[in-house]
Amino acid sequence: MKALVTKTTGLWYEVKSDQGIHMARLRGKFKQDNKKVTNPLAVGDWVEIAPNGQVQNEWLIEHIHERENYISRQSPRKKGHDHLIASNIDQAIVLFTFHTPRTSIGFVDRILVTLEAYRIPGIVVLNKTDLLREEELTNWSQVASVYENLGYQTRAVSARQEELPFDELLKGKTTLLVGHSGTGKSTLINRIVPEAEQVVNEVSNFANKGVHTTTFAEMFFINDQTRIIDTPGIKELGLSEIEADELGHYFPEMRSSLGECKFHNCRHVEEPGCVIKEKVERGEIAFFRYESYLSMLLSEDNRK
Repeated sequence: MKALVTKTTGLWYEVKSDQGIHMARLRGKFKQDNKKVTNPLAVGDWVEIAPNGQVQNEWLIEHIHERENYISRQSPRKKGHDHLIASNIDQAIVLFTFHTPRTSIGFVDRILVTLEAYRIPGIVVLNKTDLLREEELTNWSQVASVYENLGYQTRAVSARQEELPFDELLKGKTTLLVGHSGTGKSTLINRIVPEAEQVVNEVSNFANKGVHTTTFAEMFFINDQTRIIDTPGIKELGLSEIEADELGHYFPEMRSSLGECKFHNCRHVEEPGCVIKEKVERGEIAFFRYESYLSMLLSEDNRK
């Protein structure tokens, strides 16, 4: 029987079929076959399940259907392995805040680069606008303009106070919600899907960091065709499956000029005749985006 993985809890998986919700576990052979991932199954996967003849009300996952796409990160605990975040995604919302807690633009760009690598459209959403000063709102307008010119949709919201402009944005799609802990992911989920009843904690006063409330990835249904996947807060996103020499391909503003530099293997750092650096100097590429590129390049060099 075909079913959709809607929640992972490490050892058990919640799956949804035409007959309802079931708890299932994965046959050991899948764990052995996927040696380079810490979790061979992710929320969003389509699977085939069958009753466990030896245990009542228990199901076994016997087959994993081929994924249309997926998004993963470097495993923070197991070197050389990846961790699957979700699969079969139509788009992703990158939720961030200027403070309480502070999300760096570099972190937002890391997620966008990862989405570009997996060809998943990204939407940049600034939350907690009710806490922002006028100059911060002006700063957001400038940042949003850069992202929109690159083809990303943007929104600025206060998930606790306002009507949220997401109905048409989410309709008929599976949307991944990703961001730091404390940026309001659970609050946003509760506003969009009230029956989700996600636990919401206040941001810790110590170090102004979010408190983890979502422990496992979980899919919520707005209707049969519209789904949203909540994920645990990510402190750091290690780029997965992206080599340093291909990083520029995942920056849309760089992609069109790659190959025009004096040297074919230009990394756009200190090389003479670099078209990318010239565009940065002329303001054609936003400096904060170039800084994000350099930061990612350095982290990839250090990873080797």
